[in-house]
Amino acid sequence: MASNMLNRYLFDELSVRGELVQLDDVYQQVVSSQEYPAPIQSLLGELLVATSLLTATLKFEGSITMQIQGNGPVSLAVLNGDHKQNVRGVARWKGDIPEGATLHQLVGDGHLVITIDPDKGERYQGIVALEGDCLASVLESYFAQSEQLKTRLWIRTGQSEEKLCAAGMLLQIMPDGTGSPDDFEHLEQLTDTIKDEELFSLPANELLYRLYNQETVRLFDPQPVTFHCGCSRQRCGAAIITLPEEEVKEMLAENPVIALHCEYCGTDYQFDENDIKELRYSALEQNKTIH
Repeated sequence: MASNMLNRYLFDELSVRGELVQLDDVYQQVVSSQEYPAPIQSLLGELLVATSLLTATLKFEGSITMQIQGNGPVSLAVLNGDHKQNVRGVARWKGDIPEGATLHQLVGDGHLVITIDPDKGERYQGIVALEGDCLASVLESYFAQSEQLKTRLWIRTGQSEEKLCAAGMLLQIMPDGTGSPDDFEHLEQLTDTIKDEELFSLPANELLYRLYNQETVRLFDPQPVTFHCGCSRQRCGAAIITLPEEEVKEMLAENPVIALHCEYCGTDYQFDENDIKELRYSALEQNKTIH
């Protein structure tokens, strides 16, 4: 399998486009920062696949954030992705998580917030009720309401060769109005036959041939999907020195080291009094240079 890749494809004669994403290492990196219970790992995997697929539908440079909020054991699950397919994610929960917990058992009464943030142009935010029984059906409702384009998603998480895997497919009728509902339904029925192991392990060209061997499918060059947190010691230090000096002194009086933990990648950063003095001095010198 060409793992950690996003593939785009077109049905030349049916005015339908598709996407296929297959992730293993990236998925493992996302869930390795914390000791997530298995159902939360699965939820993050579904969000990861969905974010990658949705980001691929964007026709601009920018980012997308998918955030699930609710009053259940999982209060927050969030995935960030951008047009370069850089992704990161985190979840927060409390209490025991039952084995095999469903989306609604995890989140309770909640909603999905989709934020699209282009590098140029206006930010867009959509809020979708968690009315479906899985994330894929929730997102299909989102496309029906916001894009008004017939869209289907298949999202799977599990294991292949004892490795965590997450994968998914998206079919969408072309927005030019030439697509036929009957053609789309035909492709839906073919895609419904996909098995988890096929989705996790088969190379893109073999998988698409197995599903659509009687159709003319144009497969484009794949795009790598990469885990990218974006945290750094420099950013954490910059956050500390924005705090009032008295507050920082009180923190150091309680503990000689200020420790910051990144929830996305699990990295710990530590700053003692001398580190903070150096940070403040460097910031002053930089301001002098600017002015």
